[in-house]
Amino acid sequence: MSNVYVADQPSAAREGRPSGRLLEVEDLRVEFRTRDGVAKVINGVNYHVDAGETLAVLGESGSGKSVTAQTIMGILDTPPGFVTGGEIRFHGKDMLKMSAEERRRIRGEGIAMVFQDALSALNPVFTVGFQIAEQFRVRRGMSRRDAKIRAAEMLDQVKIPNAKQRVNEYPHQFSGGMRQRVMIAMSLALDPEVLIADEPTTALDVTVQAQIMDLLGELQRERQMGLILITHDLGVVADVADRIAVMYAGRIVEEANVYELYAKPAHPYTIGLLESIPRIDEKGQQLRTIRGLPPSLLKIPSGCPFHPRCPMAQPVCPEKLPPLLQLGPTRASACHFAEELVNRD
Repeated sequence: MSNVYVADQPSAAREGRPSGRLLEVEDLRVEFRTRDGVAKVINGVNYHVDAGETLAVLGESGSGKSVTAQTIMGILDTPPGFVTGGEIRFHGKDMLKMSAEERRRIRGEGIAMVFQDALSALNPVFTVGFQIAEQFRVRRGMSRRDAKIRAAEMLDQVKIPNAKQRVNEYPHQFSGGMRQRVMIAMSLALDPEVLIADEPTTALDVTVQAQIMDLLGELQRERQMGLILITHDLGVVADVADRIAVMYAGRIVEEANVYELYAKPAHPYTIGLLESIPRIDEKGQQLRTIRGLPPSLLKIPSGCPFHPRCPMAQPVCPEKLPPLLQLGPTRASACHFAEELVNRD
């Protein structure tokens, strides 16, 4: 193998790979200005991810998970979306204050993203090899031949059989699971330090879901990346996440390591999510659900946004917005009764 390829192997094998805190989101606020009014989509989100760590961001559709990711990547459509406050720090530098060119350099090499609909994200008129190789040509200055060889190597890394032949095929010639692997290969091509995977197993069957999650975990360990996994499925993240942040109505309502959250959730919304997972030991039982619907972001309820759906709601809940209360070194909850939930038997 020639030297040009050695330089592009996963950074875990190189010395000097940054460790510790990679990405920090602090008090992020985003609103969508529409004809119907202003939708407060992100309302003071705080989270971080370290090298080699997997942070799972959970919540129903419309909770703000993907909008936060798009804002981090700098691909939020403006208008209608506008960042109205907060910071997004990559290695301590606020990306919201960077020029467009500085953010472009970070995108792909520092932070990359796997989109949830691979068929829509991939260009149907170009081969998958061309789309992966383009990054090597533009960012690494490689020749077309060398870039195509690297594209085939990336397909091989994500375990696509016959990669040297399939590099010449088009997106529609791949199955849903294989297209998702192509997206992962494209996202990892420039060896990013942080990978954001937005619903990477959507519309895939259970077996393929497990394969994709195993692949992401394996690649993360090899490269010592920080991984942000966005999903609404608690079952998907149980085996791969280190920490979990639960979002509701544009806020983080609970954060904990995976063991604490599954053993004793500290927010009624998290409890509802866990109870709605089908159990094999309760065949024939009625599936538990969270009553009601997520709130309209054009008119978020006063006080705790979850109170209209909460079985534990008390008079204080619609009157006062609960802060994200620190319950220990690794967990926090935005519930007036968080301490009672944590200390319950």
